[in-house]
Parts: sequence; structure tokens; C-alpha cells
Amino acid sequence: MAATRTGRLHRFQGAWSAEEWYATGWIMSGTSVGTALVVVDVQNDFADPKGSLFVRGAGKVVKVVNGLVERARSEGWPVFYTQDWHPETTPHFAKDGGIWPVHCVGGSRGADFHPDLMVEGVSVKKGGAGEDGYSGFTMRDLVEGKDRPTELHSLLQERNIARVVVVGLALDYCVKDTALDAVRLGYQVEVPLDATAAVNLSPDDGDKSIAALRAAGVSVS
Repeated sequence: MAATRTGRLHRFQGAWSAEEWYATGWIMSGTSVGTALVVVDVQNDFADPKGSLFVRGAGKVVKVVNGLVERARSEGWPVFYTQDWHPETTPHFAKDGGIWPVHCVGGSRGADFHPDLMVEGVSVKKGGAGEDGYSGFTMRDLVEGKDRPTELHSLLQERNIARVVVVGLALDYCVKDTALDAVRLGYQVEVPLDATAAVNLSPDDGDKSIAALRAAGVSVS
């Protein structure tokens, strides 16, 4: 699945709270050398209230992510995006034996980036051959039980990236798995909680994910 470059730029307009400015400034205060921002799955099916897997709090996440993208661009950080990009039939979906409602079918509105999201850079699509596609780095073939890499790791290596800031949706699935894979691949990883939100199929899924990230060495702020 090829990474694609988009030239469209959606600019956020609206007021920022002091807390949001503080969080954004803090996360961007370190050195910009060797750092990238990875924006995970801010797509209509997750971020739009009408989406099939809407994540509560996604509206605020889009707002904070836009601030981070602006700051990243000003600091010279590359920004990468991931997108779920499923076929219409996949063992990932409940109708085909999985656990999830149909979502982010490639080419559908649900798979598009949320219209308020600032997008300028490379998008890595995942799950296009029916894999689960949780992580931005790897996809698990649900029939063969094997992991397949996406292009994200090689794209980061091309830019000599050593540190990644992972944001987006959802904390307890794709953000968590992307961050854990990044640690496994040797990156220094940071997850700002204001820039993500959990699905919370169980009420404590988000809290458990934060604990798992911290235990793996991820800086969670």
C-alpha cells in the first residue's frame, strides 16, 4: 500500500483555551532535530459524530492536533498521517467474524480525513488487504496471523527521525499500538493526552492503555 502525498491544507479557526496552548507549547518545546509528528486516523468514521465508530472527545482532539501540526511546521518537524483503509469485506468487521462495525472502507467518506483536520504531508494507508491495521507501523493478517509492515518506519528512517510524537484516534487502539510499535522499533516516543481520546469499550480501557504506554517507556503527558 503506497503512501500518498496530499496538497490540501485545512486551517483551523477558533479560540484556544489556556490549557490547550500550554499542552501544545510544552510538547513542542524540545529540539526539533530528528523529531516527527505522527497523526493517527483522524478520519470521519472516528471523528465525526455521525461516523460508525465515533470517539467521544474527538472534536477537541482535532483542535489540539491542528495546533501541534502548526507548531511542527514552524519547527521544521515532518508530519505523517495514517488512515484505516479497509475493504468492504474483512475479518476485522463484525459482519465477517470480527468485533468492529464497518468503518473506514477505502474510498468512502468515512475513510476521509475529518474536514477540519489540517493535512499537509504523507498519508500511510493501512488494512487495505483485510488486515487489522491498528498500528501505523504494522498490520496483522487475520487469516495467516502474520504481521506486515507499512511504509511508516522506512519513511521516518529516510528523514533520520529518532523521536516521534503520536497523536490522534483512538488512544486505546491505534494510538496505543502505533506508540508501542515505535518503541519496539527504537524510537523515543511521546503521547500528549490532550491530543487523543479513547473508545473505552470497557470504561477503563483508556487508563489501561496509559499504564501500558508508560510501562513500555512512552512519555505520556
